[in-house]
Amino acid sequence: MSLAFHILLFFATVIFMEGFAYVAHRWVMHGPGWFLHESHHRPRTGAFEWNDLYAAIFAVPSFVLLLGGVQLGWWPGFAWIGAGIAAYGAIYFGFHDVIVHRRVGHRYVPRSRYMKRIIQAHRLHHVVEAKHGTVSFGFLWAPRPEVLKAQLARRGKAGIRAAKG
Repeated sequence: MSLAFHILLFFATVIFMEGFAYVAHRWVMHGPGWFLHESHHRPRTGAFEWNDLYAAIFAVPSFVLLLGGVQLGWWPGFAWIGAGIAAYGAIYFGFHDVIVHRRVGHRYVPRSRYMKRIIQAHRLHHVVEAKHGTVSFGFLWAPRPEVLKAQLARRGKAGIRAAKG
């Protein structure tokens, strides 16, 4: 297979992962996996939270595909798919943990409309502390904040985080 095909496979995997992340976040993390994800909707008291285990869980397929495609003689495309999953994980970490939740100190100030929109959408997701009733489950794409605010308004105050101060 050509290098161009493998690069296309890599980028297609990164794009696919946004859809996978949406589904996993909405119906697993805010479903049966809430017992881990709930920690992410509460104030963190230390460096880690139970939700961090999802990073390890989602790294396993990437590791296995990279190992198989590079070392075990599997179809080489598996290595590119594994690399795409790993790249999405790195993008997620940079955006979600570093930029939005500031788990690593930085001085970045979002200036583009895209970054402002995606950060605001994620903050609106965290307005709700409960398992159900939240909005915006994607990480790299999100509806306009006005749409999300209207969805939250229609749902009432159930699960809404109390204002600080």
